[in-house]
Amino acid sequence: MEIVEVQFKAQRKELFRNSRALYLRTGNYCIVQADRGEDMGLIISLAQVNSKDVDLDIKEVLRHATDSDLENMEQAREKEREALRVCQDKATEHKLEMKLVDVEYQFDGNKITFYFTSEGRIDFRQLVKDLAGIFRTRIDLRQIGVRDEARRFDGMGMCGRRLCCSTFLKDFEPVTLKMAKDQNLPLTPSKISGACGRLMCCLAYELCDYKELMKGIPKPGSKINCFGGQHRMDKIDIFRNSVVLSDEEGNSLVIPIQEFRKELNSAPEKDKAENQPGKKRRNKHKPDERKAAD
Repeated sequence: MEIVEVQFKAQRKELFRNSRALYLRTGNYCIVQADRGEDMGLIISLAQVNSKDVDLDIKEVLRHATDSDLENMEQAREKEREALRVCQDKATEHKLEMKLVDVEYQFDGNKITFYFTSEGRIDFRQLVKDLAGIFRTRIDLRQIGVRDEARRFDGMGMCGRRLCCSTFLKDFEPVTLKMAKDQNLPLTPSKISGACGRLMCCLAYELCDYKELMKGIPKPGSKINCFGGQHRMDKIDIFRNSVVLSDEEGNSLVIPIQEFRKELNSAPEKDKAENQPGKKRRNKHKPDERKAAD
């Protein structure tokens, strides 16, 4: 069976069955089953799968879109701007603390979906009644997060490419500040935040590689017994595949990571224990202080 991935407004994507054996091509528009009606979207990918692996609840592609269908969708897009303005006025009238992001007409006009963001829960029951009375159709108000807002608007990231959330990301994974720290990135908000104002999703892409490269290497600021003396770990430079050490006299040494690993592995057992990442150096004076206190 052929499975079709269809994209709707603002990069919203869904899967459908081509159970009617239609001749479909990517880049063409089609009419698909929707919630209590029909919708129209752009075919972006096709795949052949075993019919036993297909979820029976997946809706199907109904037919090819005609020129008349495309004209109707353009008219619906024009209506969306007016619908957004009306909803904003009504939200202000009811003093609802919500930010309206976008509105989407279903192709057949049987449903209008309003997307909004809010810091808390909103009681919009009266707003829905007002909108249903104005537009005479089913109204769906859907609260989304700031990342979903950025996905709907699309845009360019600081890397010069389209936003990941608008192109290939389907689910948002948790991104923490520790991910930036583990990669020695500057913690300046403007440099590690995306268009949504949250930490960039790409901070998680290479994290596993960074952790693997830095595995077993003491953290910056650690005291290390190596190369015939005690040194301080100043910096781990992953891009240059090196570490920067400073000796007791303040002289800097730039050592390739492989050579540094070899030095740590060849160190005496006592020094290995002291050089372990996160290993706290024992204070030799504490026993004497306790004895004096007794």
